[in-house]
Amino acid sequence: MWEIGMSILLIPIFIFDSFRNMSKTLKAHLSLFAVALIYGANYSIAKIVLDDHYLQPISFITLRICAAAILFTLFHQIWIKEKVERKDFPLLILCSLFGAVFNQLFFFLGLKETSPINASLIMTTTPILILIISAILIREKVTWSKVVGIILGGIGATIIISAGKEVSFTSNQALGNLYIFVNASSYGIYLVLIKRLMDRYHPITLIRWIFTIGAIIILPFGIPYLNNTEWHTFSPLVIGSVIYVLLFTTFFTYLLNGLALRELPASIVGIYIYLQPLIATIIALIIGNDQLNALKILAGILIFTGVFLVSQPIKTTRN
Repeated sequence: MWEIGMSILLIPIFIFDSFRNMSKTLKAHLSLFAVALIYGANYSIAKIVLDDHYLQPISFITLRICAAAILFTLFHQIWIKEKVERKDFPLLILCSLFGAVFNQLFFFLGLKETSPINASLIMTTTPILILIISAILIREKVTWSKVVGIILGGIGATIIISAGKEVSFTSNQALGNLYIFVNASSYGIYLVLIKRLMDRYHPITLIRWIFTIGAIIILPFGIPYLNNTEWHTFSPLVIGSVIYVLLFTTFFTYLLNGLALRELPASIVGIYIYLQPLIATIIALIIGNDQLNALKILAGILIFTGVFLVSQPIKTTRN
């Protein structure tokens, strides 16, 4: 028993040591895969809290932004201790608005008014938006492999999300669908803008300030809603769902996305969104809540092919 216990304790040490010795590019791709895994479950988990009105959307994002600001500030003060130049704060404020405030507010407003499947489908526009925004704002080269990869990944994600399920874009869900599209657009703008600062600062430094600025912006609006929240009605499932969103969907995803953005273009970070529905389907298959068929296998092949094509480095010609 003692030997077994020691072996179990050595597993995380082995994983950490292996991760530390990996190439930076491989670490970045593994980080993005972890983000897709976390987000794959987020739509349904967050809706548990919103559907029964335990938290209003603005209450939820106030908790998310403030919790992230506290956690990233602690991490920054302990390990990084890096200062940001005053001239970079205007861009940081824009990153905060698009990456923390608008992005999260419109996600929760949209998810409350529409279904998780509609939200998932609309979010598949994010990689396309990122590619367009990157080309306009930072002149990122648009290659045929990226265009084809995004199209294939989008087709695969759409198949996975809609197969055997009812997709309804009815008029009563129109406002929620629009909110999710604004959320996708805001996230795309954020990824492109924050990339400009990644060469000069550590991701934790940037994300710390993004959420700190976001907390300053959102607190005056969110405090009245938080004061009216009936905390005593929260069941263990609701509490667990809130913790998941605060810790995993907010802290870890922004941290891992930030680390990945140091090594990869925004368009590659965006394409991993297509993995979210695939991962959710794989989890459902493992626990017996779904069945494997040829259409889902095809969708998986399309998604992985799309990720592979978009991930290809841009070839430069030498004179």
